[in-house]
Amino acid sequence: MFSQNALTPPGIVINYLSKETGKYIGSPSICILPDGTYIASHDEFGPKSKEFASAQTRIFSSDNMGKTWQQIASIDGQFWSNLFFQNGALYIMGTNKHHGNFIIRKSTDNGHTWTLPYSKTTGLILEGEYHTAPVPVIIHNSRIWRAVEYATAPTTRWGRRYSAMMLSAPVNSDFLNKDNWRQTNFLRYDSTYLDGKFNAWLEGNAVVGKDGKMFDILRVDVPAGHAEYAAFVNISKDGRKATFDRETGFIQMPGASKKFSIRYDKLTDRYWALINAVDTTYKTRTPASIRNQLVLVSSSDLKIWQFHKQLLFNEDITRHGFQYVDWLFENDNIVFVSRTAFDDATGGANNFHDANFLTFHRIENFRNFITNTKD
Repeated sequence: MFSQNALTPPGIVINYLSKETGKYIGSPSICILPDGTYIASHDEFGPKSKEFASAQTRIFSSDNMGKTWQQIASIDGQFWSNLFFQNGALYIMGTNKHHGNFIIRKSTDNGHTWTLPYSKTTGLILEGEYHTAPVPVIIHNSRIWRAVEYATAPTTRWGRRYSAMMLSAPVNSDFLNKDNWRQTNFLRYDSTYLDGKFNAWLEGNAVVGKDGKMFDILRVDVPAGHAEYAAFVNISKDGRKATFDRETGFIQMPGASKKFSIRYDKLTDRYWALINAVDTTYKTRTPASIRNQLVLVSSSDLKIWQFHKQLLFNEDITRHGFQYVDWLFENDNIVFVSRTAFDDATGGANNFHDANFLTFHRIENFRNFITNTKD
């Protein structure tokens, strides 16, 4: 385990993997149990990992609001996953490996042990090739909703193989039973979108607009020197149909070329996100590669986003990153976990992408920042 020293990254270190292990920290997720226990998870990727065979995910627990953490489980065959609590149980949902089956597991002992998704009644929801990340699971119209990407296509090229789709299930149903899940059609990559500057859509968010309509809001990959966009895929009320308008479906959003999560706060009547903003210094670079800055933003309409506070920053963009942040509201605060690439005793992270830390952070009284806005 990691020992504190002068090279400690910001926040509280949950776990650390040296680049010398050939394994990197990915897919951070966090969940707060009804008794106040924090649960966090991350998977392992990299040349010495088993991401392409049977990926590994580690589960951590904190009983003192994130001050200290202990590993309580290691799951064989879990990747790109998010944690959530519903109907008296803890769940983890993702794939079994890099571009693997889409699965869900259940824990009734606060994350210490997990079910095995070996059949259509035990958590094997979709067989084939799928892509995802720790993205929100939300409740709307008495159903839970979660976005995912189908990853089988005429090409195996990153990004271009991903098709947008949405899953949903009755909120009080057995989530381990495949028959309870409904899926939309999937929308394939189209190279002509954004006047040919569209490289991919991925890592979608289930988000309900203020008019009650469901969207799959996706990260969009664009070439160097171009503005960042999110893609708004329309999901029918019954969860069976996904449609996209190429003329109106792309909305400029800061940080949207990296993974982000959008959540709605009733008290402010605003949507909030933690994003990797790109300073003008790097406007000619590929925006997806700029992850050295984490910023708190919000929007009243999902179209115009306001900057509130720079949360984390390092001047170096090549070997530092605060990325793939998963976060939750907790009363007046926001808690989040980060896939953090930072300095360590072995010379630092392999690069900004290949993170060596899982870190925990808290934003206190986040609503107070609503008066501190910058267009």
